[in-house]
Amino acid sequence: MKTIGLLGGLSWESTVTYYQCINRQIGERLGDWHCGKISMFSVDFNEYVDCMQAGQWEQIGCKLAESARRVEAAGADMLLICTNTMHKMADTVQESINIPLVHIGDVTAQAIRKEGLSTVGLLGTCFTMEDNFLRDRLAQFGINTLVPEKEDRTRVNSIIFDELVKGVVNDASRQEYLRIIEDLRKQGAQGVVLGCTEIDLLVTPGDTDLPLFDTTAIHVEAAVEAALG
Repeated sequence: MKTIGLLGGLSWESTVTYYQCINRQIGERLGDWHCGKISMFSVDFNEYVDCMQAGQWEQIGCKLAESARRVEAAGADMLLICTNTMHKMADTVQESINIPLVHIGDVTAQAIRKEGLSTVGLLGTCFTMEDNFLRDRLAQFGINTLVPEKEDRTRVNSIIFDELVKGVVNDASRQEYLRIIEDLRKQGAQGVVLGCTEIDLLVTPGDTDLPLFDTTAIHVEAAVEAALG
């Protein structure tokens, strides 16, 4: 079994999900008392929020690269950044380490193509929805990406930062997300990418009949496959 490296704390809520799901999946596949071989470094998310708000992405890249090297030094055979937004600096991170980075955009695109879809909606932080780092990655696989209108992007983002990353799950916010998902369907989305690793705390496939692509679950499955493959 290979060792899965996790760069976590971005936020800790989603990192808990990564750790739990990796161990659960490996236990289910191998049986007995098996669990994942994992090395992890967890950061203080507040430092990154401050940098994001100040637009200091180069500084974020340096901080992520330093943390990634710590994960590699702890014995990881691959690296997962346990968040979508920080994949904006994925190339910087990959250049700083000698192990492969399992890119959340690539594995999500593969899952979308497996379902035969070509147009999806995207929910996430404003950085994820408005910057091109994830949409361009999906486009490399022939996938067109739609995002909500400006006012709804702001609402999606505020729910993530004010509620979900703090472990707050609000039913009124769930209804807001479902309304926005329905609007994306009307724009032509055949499915929706839950492009923030905390959104699965709020919205699940049972909440809508539109296919949802939970990037956390997809990322975890890819890591488990790589570890056991």
